[in-house]
Amino acid sequence: MQNVLVIGLGKVGSLVATLLSKQFTVRGLDLRRPSKSLPFEIIEGDVTNIDLLKKILKEYDAVVSCMPYNLNLPIAQSAHEIGIHYFDLTEDVPTTAAIREMATGHRGVMAPQCGLAPGLIGIVGADLEKRFDKLRDIELRVGALPRYPNGLLGYSFTWSPAGVINEYINDAEVIHNGERKMVSSLDGIEVINIEGQEFEAFSTSGGLGTMCETYLGKVDTLNYKTIRYPGHAKLMRFLLYELIMKNRRAQIEEILTAAKPPVKQDVVYVYAVVEGWQAGSLAREEFYRAYHPREIDGQHWRAISWTTAASIAAVVEMVAAGTLSQQGFIKQEEIPLDAFLATQNGAFFNEEV
Repeated sequence: MQNVLVIGLGKVGSLVATLLSKQFTVRGLDLRRPSKSLPFEIIEGDVTNIDLLKKILKEYDAVVSCMPYNLNLPIAQSAHEIGIHYFDLTEDVPTTAAIREMATGHRGVMAPQCGLAPGLIGIVGADLEKRFDKLRDIELRVGALPRYPNGLLGYSFTWSPAGVINEYINDAEVIHNGERKMVSSLDGIEVINIEGQEFEAFSTSGGLGTMCETYLGKVDTLNYKTIRYPGHAKLMRFLLYELIMKNRRAQIEEILTAAKPPVKQDVVYVYAVVEGWQAGSLAREEFYRAYHPREIDGQHWRAISWTTAASIAAVVEMVAAGTLSQQGFIKQEEIPLDAFLATQNGAFFNEEV
């Protein structure tokens, strides 16, 4: 794998392509050329033009989609038809299911869900569970937040508004009392205290990826929750359900984007807890990190941008190096954490910022 196409040159996609350009021959594809200078060639084109997309993809060994969840499936289908590796950041469950189905017999890798959640958090959780002889609970939490919140929502849209709303509306898969089931997103609110700061966490869709399938019959409890400042879930339930904005996704995305623009100073919390038995005794293992903005090649990058970009770039590295499977569907929980952190891009998560 040498030639890589990155589709979508927004906040995250620009950095994904920049990071990968240090090891691969990279081009970026977007409808318009970004205003800032980037260290790789850019193709201007409409990704929804499938004939154009297929023509472009034939020149590459792999494609990385950094597009909103609703635009990923045609890209994946085109990559499958041509037989090249495919990677994306989607949290959307139906999209992932469709990609997984087409991965059977695929000549290359189909690796969706390579961001933070799903993505890094599943890799971390799977690493913790390997320390146990028998499992009881796996609880995974991630929050991408403004470091200095204002307003009742305590939030800013540093990530795709479409993706956030999708996670809030769709049901979440869990294992509860040993059974695989669906629960409502924005429910199951719990209080989390991180270094003296109080947060809330609640169920959201897609964060576990394929983990419920992997761990069914092995755990009593498996769930993923999103971390927010207190009161966020109540307000989002009011907007989506009491005002029935869930039926007007484009409108609510426009409203929230205008009301809560991105901030430069953000923080990403990654927190995982696994309980079970080690040598006959009940034990608990935890992983906690707080990631902050950092400079890469002299440019400021938000925490959500570099953590997401480094996550998917590390997986691309591992496939290129032969560390991961070269064909078919890749589950995030199958990716070894040590090997992930040993990559050039995974190493960002070892450094204090």
